[in-house]
Amino acid sequence: MKFVLEVEVDAGRPAEETAGELGRILRYWGGNLNHYALKPGDGSAVYDSRYQEVGRWRIVEADGS
Repeated sequence: MKFVLEVEVDAGRPAEETAGELGRILRYWGGNLNHYALKPGDGSAVYDSRYQEVGRWRIVEADGS
C-alpha cells in the first residue's frame, strides 16, 4: 500500500507560518490514522487550524516500485 498526503499550506498565510501549520497538520492527522483500516480506498480531507480544507490523504495500491 502507499500513503499519499497532499496539502497546500501557503494559501493566504505568511511564509513564516507555513512550517508551523504543516507540523500541526501532520501531528493531528498522524494521530487520527488509528481510526482507519489503512486499506486502499481509505482517506480523508485535511484541514488547517482555520478549519479550512487544505488537502487530502489517501491509501492507494502500491505500484510495485
